[in-house]
Amino acid sequence: MMNRRQVLAIGAAAASPLSVSAQPKPGKPAGELVITQTSGELMLLSSLRGKVVVLEFLLTNCPHCQACASAMQKVYAEMNGAFQPVGAAIDPNNMLDARMKIPQFIYSQGLKFPVGWTNRDMAYQWLEADPSAGPVYFPQLVIIDKQGIIREYHPATDEAYFKDEVNNLRKSVERCLAGAPGKAAPKK
Repeated sequence: MMNRRQVLAIGAAAASPLSVSAQPKPGKPAGELVITQTSGELMLLSSLRGKVVVLEFLLTNCPHCQACASAMQKVYAEMNGAFQPVGAAIDPNNMLDARMKIPQFIYSQGLKFPVGWTNRDMAYQWLEADPSAGPVYFPQLVIIDKQGIIREYHPATDEAYFKDEVNNLRKSVERCLAGAPGKAAPKK
């Protein structure tokens, strides 16, 4: 059993359990992403430029994604809204099911930040993920600076980061707010 991640390996080729096919690169501009809110409104990632953004790609039924969202909420509250957390749920099998689960996901985690859904293919393109090259594990956490540059990327396989995710997330946001360069996820 994997202890800190949930895998989405639809159509994935056989690969070792720790291979990772997603690799957004720190230092690169964050591409556009459309996240549909439960109200039906579209949120463009570019509309958040000028804010530090913590973006979590998640599966609503993933306990690790739930823990990550909860950690984001805790740090968001502690830092008095100094950054903008955002959740982007995907479900490759049934987007209607994913959309229906988001309100319960928000409620059960006590989230006070936007969580919506995005198309799986758009999410994979944004993450530079190729599911045919190996599984994609969730959550996928990306820290983006005020200029829209990816500063840090932490896939679920970055177990050192998620072992103490509240403190590590706080440090990531503080580094980003201070304009310090981020840390890339360790290669697996």
